[in-house]
Amino acid sequence: MAELKRKQAVTIVDACRITDGDGFKLKHYDADEAASGMIHPADAPELLANGVARLSDLQEKLYAQGRWSVLCVFQAMDAAGKDGTIKHVMSGVNPQGVQVTSFKAPGSEELSHDFLWRITRALPQRGRIGIFNRSHYEEVLVARVHPTVLENQRLPSEVIGRKFWQHRLTDIAHFERYLANQGIVILKFFLNISRDEQKRRFLARLDEPDKHWKFSASDLQERKYWDDYQHAYEAAIAATAAPYAPWFVVPANQKWFARLVVVEALILALERLDLKPPPLSPEQEAALAEARVALEGEP
Repeated sequence: MAELKRKQAVTIVDACRITDGDGFKLKHYDADEAASGMIHPADAPELLANGVARLSDLQEKLYAQGRWSVLCVFQAMDAAGKDGTIKHVMSGVNPQGVQVTSFKAPGSEELSHDFLWRITRALPQRGRIGIFNRSHYEEVLVARVHPTVLENQRLPSEVIGRKFWQHRLTDIAHFERYLANQGIVILKFFLNISRDEQKRRFLARLDEPDKHWKFSASDLQERKYWDDYQHAYEAAIAATAAPYAPWFVVPANQKWFARLVVVEALILALERLDLKPPPLSPEQEAALAEARVALEGEP
């Protein structure tokens, strides 16, 4: 049986984790990295299945304890595999304990509030795992690459100055510090693919009629801003990586490896919480004993 040992998992996850953005450069992270031969691709399906099973057990304990919650943020360039990663990693988790929010372009009501308003409303309840497919980071990525997006937010001109993006990133870092102080475990995943791999995946979608729905002309338009997005991602990760809200720059050219990194990062984070079911009071224990007697006494 293929099994990823804890030491291997820690080594792989630690290689992707960033808790201090000082000196961070995205170019130092290889999108093709696949554990340097530590894992054989043929073992990936079984390793992922084992990981999903362990995650399911931990999620049940998280839900039963009802004190912590987990927020997983997924960010990536188009075709990096966010949807597939979420689908495969969370495939064995009880749907009652997970909530997925996909953030699209903000509507009129959302634009009438601050940029974190809709994010706050979607935060996971205690005992649950929240998945953000795109997130508040769009406000320092898309909005930074495309100035018209910021114009639509109708901000007073007095607050848009030379340090605007620095201030917004600081606001995000403070917001995440607040969430951590409330018992929300934050894990942020940037699925890192190369420009060549994105091209290959776009062409694959065009070659398969069943995948045509996944392709949009806007995907090709956004590809023209590749370097601008890389700069924006680098700035965002550098400014907001922290021990309480780490980023994971996940090599995503190999989908199987990206999924393993994500599931193991989740497992390690949940294991650190030392989750246990809530203790029962003497009255509750007595009620259970009575229930056993009643059940065993049935004809």
